[in-house]
Amino acid sequence: MTPDIDELAAMIRAQQTDDQRILVAIIGAPASGKSHLSDRLYHHLGGDEAGAAVVPMDGFHFDDAILKQRGLLSRKGAPHTFDVGGLRRILLALRDSPDEEIYVPVFDRALEISRGSARAISPRHRIILVEGNYLLLDQEPWNGLHGLFDLSVFLEVPEETLRARLIDRWQGLGFDHQSAITKAEHNDLPNARIIMTTSRKASVTVV
Repeated sequence: MTPDIDELAAMIRAQQTDDQRILVAIIGAPASGKSHLSDRLYHHLGGDEAGAAVVPMDGFHFDDAILKQRGLLSRKGAPHTFDVGGLRRILLALRDSPDEEIYVPVFDRALEISRGSARAISPRHRIILVEGNYLLLDQEPWNGLHGLFDLSVFLEVPEETLRARLIDRWQGLGFDHQSAITKAEHNDLPNARIIMTTSRKASVTVV
């Protein structure tokens, strides 16, 4: 991985002055390794005790009931299937109210549902790693998030690697091989292409 985990952690720490709270965006396509990198950075920065926390964008998935009502269930995970306004309000609260405890939702992949107020971000948390697909997307309403981040990290992964990982992911969740291929090719990979072609340039690109 280039730059490596030590270099990324040093870049993040360099953004801090006077112990203020900073927001770091970790961006990439589905199965690019965002959650894995966020977890590694969280621990490398010292974890909870050192004031690091992870806020996943996936917690802002619209519920399946809303997606069914709008005819969007098959496109779950596409840019227009997230509560971007809710995400922006949480990010603003994290940035502008560092001395308050903020509760954020977390997506449960096994249940395919977001659990509200599932993670507490307390005043001691000063490095917030925000991980998600569309945080730098250059289209409405996502472009209203860009100015909220102090640093952004984009994971660059070849499409064939993404495809293999996505098929493995869906099979691991109980889908047969052909169904896993269909889910990857009909939804995940089109979303990945949107991210790779429509995102603004990040502060750092990880290869």
